Formats: sequence, structure tokens, C-alpha cells
Amino acid sequence: MEETSSNLKIAWRDFHGPNLGYVMDLYEQYLEDPNSVDEELRNMFDAWGAPEALTEQSYVNSSSTVSRNLSYTFEKLQKVAAAVRFAEDIRTFGHLDASIYPMGIKHNEEDVLNESRYGLTKEDLIEIPAKLLSPYTPDHVHNGYEAIQYLKDVYSKSIAFEFQHVHNFEEHEWLNEMVESGKIFKTLSKEKRISLLKRLTEVEGFESFLHKTFVGQKRFSIEGVDMLVPMLDELISEAVKSGTTNINIGMAHRGRLSVLAHVLGKPFELIFSEFQHAPNKELVPSEGSIGINYGWTGDVKYHLGADRKIKDHNVVRARLTLANNPSHLEFVDPIVEGYTRAAQDNRNVRGYPEQDIHKSMAVLIHGDAAFPGEGVVAETLNLSQLNGYKTGGTIHIIANNMIGFTTESHDSRSTKYASDLAKGFEIPIVHVNADDPEACLAAVYIAILYRHKFHKDFLIDLIGYRRYGHNEMDEPMATNPLLYEKIKKHETICKLYAKQLESDGIISLEDARKFEQEVQDRLKKAYDKVPKNEHQEEEIHIPETVSHGLPKIDTTVPVDVLDKINKELITFPEGFTVFNKLQKILERRAKVYEEERKVDWSLAEAFAFATILRDGTPLRITGQDSERGTFAHRHLVLHDVKTGKTFSPLHRLSDVQASFAIHNSPLSEVSVLGFEYGYNVFSPETLVIWEAQFGDFANVAQVIFDQFISAGRAKWGQKSGLVMLLPHGYEGQGPEHSSGRLERYLTLAAENNWTVANVTTAAQYFHLLRRQAAILTKEEVRPLIIMTPKSLLRNPNTVSDVTELTEGQFQPVIEQPGLGQNKEKVKRLILCTGKISIELANGLQKLDQKDFLHIVRVEEIYPFPEEEIKEIIERYPNLQEIVWVQEEPKNMGSWIFTYPQLKSIVGDKLAVKYIGRPRRSSPAEGDPTIHKKEQSRIITEALTWNE
Repeated sequence: MEETSSNLKIAWRDFHGPNLGYVMDLYEQYLEDPNSVDEELRNMFDAWGAPEALTEQSYVNSSSTVSRNLSYTFEKLQKVAAAVRFAEDIRTFGHLDASIYPMGIKHNEEDVLNESRYGLTKEDLIEIPAKLLSPYTPDHVHNGYEAIQYLKDVYSKSIAFEFQHVHNFEEHEWLNEMVESGKIFKTLSKEKRISLLKRLTEVEGFESFLHKTFVGQKRFSIEGVDMLVPMLDELISEAVKSGTTNINIGMAHRGRLSVLAHVLGKPFELIFSEFQHAPNKELVPSEGSIGINYGWTGDVKYHLGADRKIKDHNVVRARLTLANNPSHLEFVDPIVEGYTRAAQDNRNVRGYPEQDIHKSMAVLIHGDAAFPGEGVVAETLNLSQLNGYKTGGTIHIIANNMIGFTTESHDSRSTKYASDLAKGFEIPIVHVNADDPEACLAAVYIAILYRHKFHKDFLIDLIGYRRYGHNEMDEPMATNPLLYEKIKKHETICKLYAKQLESDGIISLEDARKFEQEVQDRLKKAYDKVPKNEHQEEEIHIPETVSHGLPKIDTTVPVDVLDKINKELITFPEGFTVFNKLQKILERRAKVYEEERKVDWSLAEAFAFATILRDGTPLRITGQDSERGTFAHRHLVLHDVKTGKTFSPLHRLSDVQASFAIHNSPLSEVSVLGFEYGYNVFSPETLVIWEAQFGDFANVAQVIFDQFISAGRAKWGQKSGLVMLLPHGYEGQGPEHSSGRLERYLTLAAENNWTVANVTTAAQYFHLLRRQAAILTKEEVRPLIIMTPKSLLRNPNTVSDVTELTEGQFQPVIEQPGLGQNKEKVKRLILCTGKISIELANGLQKLDQKDFLHIVRVEEIYPFPEEEIKEIIERYPNLQEIVWVQEEPKNMGSWIFTYPQLKSIVGDKLAVKYIGRPRRSSPAEGDPTIHKKEQSRIITEALTWNE
């Protein structure tokens, strides 16, 4: 009997902490009503009796005062359950009592971590074994009271933890163990601590030198969160040690100059020259250890990025990149994630790329106002576990100044902490006082270990302050007097840590002053190298490769290659059952090609993708419905109707050794487009395509278009060949989803910054995609925006003959066949683009007298095909007017852009007129009947000549 009892006691040892508390609560229910608990538990209680953990002497140290067995009275069970809840509440709420605010701000007035709140006394806790409350406490913790004091200390230091929202049991237990065992606090050697002080001295000295030397100039100082630099040092060092070869950093302007100088190694001389408004590119080290990109218009110094090669004995071990970022703060986040995924993917394989998450790591530095305030943050966090976008865990650091511009935290967010948004994505959070350097390094250590072990995001809330105003020209006392009165009196982290090391007998304060002087001497020496001559105004020169346009490129494909691909597109794996209706559609398409030699839009796209892959160019396409296509034209991912498994014909093409990635994206535009832009910039040899579900959805990503895609090369020299497919066309479906807002991209068009096209045939689309793939690695590369069709996807007038693919090329303009033959009689030249061109062609069939008219489709709107149009105009001696016809309202579409282009060609010789909808605030009518009436009016007016 004793042996059985002993075995039962041992069985209860599997339960501890909150699990044991839960079982004890259920045992109380069982005592009152055995049928109120689950049958399995009821059988356990029948067999084992009460939980026996408290009767085991082995649970306590032999020197403990606890030496007697406790009887399992209802009261004792309540005490144990209360103690377990108390310990768990310390884990949950300990951060509320932590010393994480350098300015002493404390939002919690109530002491939630007092044993009296749980009906417990010190004596009650002494009777409970320590390991029952935490199995990870060190050996010197003997009983429950000591365990509680230990947990209070661990969870409410200058570093605090929020893990309760992490629901994965393994992750949660690992996080608790790391904290409660003390494993996150690595013992720092004397040399490491001195090195840390020297690094802080460099950061403070640099900022101080800028403040005194360039009085009143903006620099967005790091002061108040100086530890950001040593933390980045540690993150990078640990990542490189583990074999990571790419570390990509995204951050806004606050502290950026310090990160550029100390982490990226940007020369002080170059930074100083930029402050003098005389950037001197000759000051970049000749060995090229750092790469700094310049565009022809440039950008302010605190938006610029840089690349650095981390070397070991002249062997490059890693590439460190700080992404260029304008003042749109968090919008760089998805771009850096795109960089990181591109660095992880091996695209030299057939099928999906092979991802190695250990190759690359993203580090995102956020502002405390921007993290909860900018929606792109949540959209980027949502990408973190999605197959097409995950990067194996991002390290997030909130550089928490406790203020946004002049707005304090209580006015900028509805949550307690700036970091609370991350809880919804189950990201572990560590809050750390920016004035405690060693606690900051502990936060970095647990973050990097978590990322390596679980391949998920981790967030460090680095809580500090901002020593000056939003910029150094602001006077913060005007709007935040109480806060800045405290800040004025607060010693810097460098001074505080120097005193700590002096107190520990590691250095003398004289040593600290010597470190400071060495830094100032080095900065002064660098400053003296900077030429003092006044900045000379220079004209902006666009590189010739950009200004001269695209070279002539052969985009034809031999017919036998297309024939082979056509067969492979309908060759499915053995045992793979395609949806019957879809299989018939695909086979019918292939048969039309084979027998009639005709290519529709969907087949032209598949041919373009397949031949681009055969040429060795990897391809990636994403969008909310890109696998099937919003309008069900693509179907490049097929689903087995019996098993649900998927298959893409482009993954089994013969003669292909380049990857094809296609992913349905989350319902997000800004984060996905930013990600794809970043992916393309980091892997310029890859044709990256983003497809909007409808063209007007691109509105949501306007910042990415404005700040990065359209202007990135002019500002930063950052090249991109990204393709954007924006469905556009008026089908009477109302103001939403009619317009892809073509006018916006034409407004931004300048300096050959991108190509904007609105093509009307399958062959044109085929050649345009192939041309884009061919220029990816050339200096002439630029993004491509295509206003893709909806109803025209299946319109017979867009179908091309195979010879147009095998012998043709992309044409910036297409003349309407059968018109303009009698040159003397042509009086009106219609120019148009996109769907209206097809509708005009259909309208011609009802027209008896056509000699007065010629119609030209402008397929490439930007760069505007001036020479081609000029040649056509000169062909007709009796031409009286040029008419631009469009279905969009007059203040939208292409008219505002094309009118001055046309006037520059014809001057006052010819009238340039407009036919289309009048100016509107809304893109389209909401009533399909009114739409048809307006559309009919436009066609009739365009095709009618009144003498």
C-alpha cells in the first residue's frame, strides 16, 4: 500500500505552477460534486486522491524549515492555489511595478503584487515548496516565500517582460525559463563593460560635437536612447556569429546619423560635409567598405541609407544594410522585410525558391508614437508568419522617447504601452530602461535566442527620453515644460554608467574623461579634413542611360518554344485531378492556339512568364488573388478537387532553372507593395510583379508609389524594375473598381522614372513583360505600371496571332487597321488608350463614311511616344484637329498629361480637343444605364464629323 501511495505522489510531480493550481481548483469541484468534472479527471482523482505535491519532502531543500507533511484540508488547498495564482500574476503584472522609466514616470498607483491581496501570509508561503511556484528558481531559493520575492525581483527590475499573450506552450515555457533561471543575464567581463562605456562615449561625443559645431541644424539626435547603438552592435555580432550573411535595418530619422556613423561606418568627414551643404563623395573610403548611394536630386542626410561589408581578414562575412527612408517613418518596414526575404531565397531552382531563414535577418527600429499610430506597422506584422512573406523572425526595437513631436503618450495612443499592438500577433515583449546598459544587452540576448529557436518576431521596448525637441531647432519647454524640466536635470547614460563602473572599481572617473577627450580629438581631426570652401551650386544632371530611354531589345520567341510550352501548360501530374470545368477551359485555350494559332490574354501572359523563366530570370508575382487572377483568367495554381493539393504548370517546365514564386497576398496593399519593392531592390535580377485586385486599391499604397517607386532612384540612386498590374476600365460597375487612377502615375512621371502603359492586345502585353525582364540588370532599368484589362481579358479584339509573338515587338502606338489610307481626306486624328480603343474599333463597324478619320492607340503613355505621333500627324496634309478620346472624366485619365505633350508637337497649327466625360469628383457613374448612355455618347461624338 505504501508503495502505491508513493507512486501516486510521484505522479503528481508532473504538475506544477499554474497547471497544479488549475488541477487543485478542479479537485475542489470534484469534492463538492464528482460529476462536475470531466470523466478522465474524475477517474484520476478516484485513483490518485488529492494532489500530493505538498507532502513530498524532496520538493524542498533539506535545510528548509519545512519538515512536516501538510494535511490536504480545503483551506490548505486554497492557500496553495492562491500562491500559484500569485506567482502567475507576478509574471503577468510584474511589468507594472518595474523601474523601466528613466524619468521616473509610473502609470500604476496600486500595488498589485502584495501577498495580502491573495489572502496569504509570509508563514503560508514558507510552507510551500519553491519549485511548486517556479521550477526554474536557483538553488538558493528554498521555499514559497523566497520564490515569490525572487519572482518579484526578476519581473520588476529595470527590465520587464510581457509573455502572457504568447499562447504556444513551448515558447511560453522557454521564455519563462530564460527569465526565471537568470539565463538572459550574461556575466559581462571587465573588458566588455569598459568597451560598452567607450561605445556610449562615442555616441554621446558624436552628438555633442554636432550640437556645438552645427548650431541650430537638424540632426534628430539619438540622445536619450543612446543604447540603441550598442544594442545594434550586439545584435549584429550575434547574428554574424551564427552564420547570418545579411542584416537589414529599417528606421526613421531619429538617431539615424549615429547609426550611420557608428554601426554602418559612414565616415565622420562625409557626415560633416553634408552639414556644411557640401557633400564630398571623395571622402568615402577608397576600399569601399561602405557603399553610399546618390541620386541626381539627392535627399536630406537623415533619410539616407548605406551598405557596409563586415569583413574578417579581408573575407566578407556579412552585408549590413540600412534602408533609405523618407519621413514617412514606418513605411520602410515592409521594404526591409522584402530585402530580407530576397536575401533568404535561392532563386536558381525550378519551382518555388528555396528559403534559408538563417541567411538574413531584419531589424526594425520604430518610434513610440509611430508604432501604434501608423497602420503599416500592423500590416507588416501580419506578414510575419505568411508563407510568401515570412522572414524567420524580425527583431523590433521601439526607440521610445515617450513623446511624438510635441504630443505626449496619453494623447497619441489608447494603449498602456507603445508596444501593445504586438500582443495581437503573439510577439514577446521586453520593456527595458534605456539608462541600464546591461539590462539592454540582456534584452538583446533573449531576442536573438528566441529568433534563432522559434523563427518568430521579438520586440524590445527601449524606454528612454528625447533630450532636445523634435528637431534641434524646436524649444520643447513651450509644449512639454514638466517633462523637459526633468530631462534638463537628468544625467546622460554615459555619465551614469561611468559612475557605476567607478563604483565597481573597474575604472576611475579620470579614465572616463580620457575616453571622452579621445573621442572629441578624433571628431575634431575628421572635421578638419572637410573642405571649408562654400558649396558651389551645380546643375542637376540625369544619367545618360536614364535620359536616353530604353535600348532596342529583341523580345521575340521561336514558335517551336511556344508550341512546347503550350503542351506543358496542360500536362498535369499523374493522379492530379483538375476541376473539370477549368480543365476544359485550359484545354480549349491550348487547342485554339494549336489549330488557329491564336493567343488570348491569359495565354500570352503564361507564355511571357514561361519564356522569361526559360531565359534564366526568376519571377515572383503576388496580389490578393494572383494565383487564379481576380477575373479568373490566370489559373497558374491548380487545385486537386480530391486532395486539395496544389500544382503550378510553370514549376515543371523543361529547360528551366529559375524559380517561379506566386502567392495570394493578405488583404493589404501598402505592406505587400512595399515588400515587393524591397524584394526587387535587393534582388534586381528577379522580375517582381505586384497585382492589385482592382486598380483603385493602389490608392492605399500611395506612399510607396510617391516616396519610393517613383522617386527612389532620383533621391538615392536606388534602382528598381518592379512591375505593377493595375486593373482599369469602365464597365458600368460604379465608381469603385472602374479607375486604376492612371492620372496619378502620369502626374508623378518625369525623368524617365518609370513606364506607364495601357495596352490592348495579348502580343503587346507579352512583349512588354519580356522587355521589362530583359532590362532588369541594365542601367536603363525602371519600374513598369500597366493598366491591365478586365472585360477585355476575353474580348476577341485583344487576341493576337502567334506571329505577333514570334516576329513582332512592343509598339508604343498602334494604328487602327483600315483607316487613314486616303491621306488627303483625313481631317480628324483620334488618339486614345486602353479599353475605349476597342470600343471605338467596334463602333467603326457601323460607320459608313470613315475617310475623314484615323485612330491611333497610345499603348505607352509615358514616356510619351512623341516622335511616333509626330510622324503620323505629318502624314496627313489636310488634318484639322487632334482629338483625345477617353472614358475617364476630363480631370482624370490621360488628358491632363497628354494635352501639353500634343500642344508641344502641333503648336497653333492644329486644334487639340477632348471628348470624354466632363470633370467629375467621382471616377464613374453608379448607375449602369447612365454609364452605357455616357459611353455611347463618347463613341458617337468621336466617330461623327460635322462639317
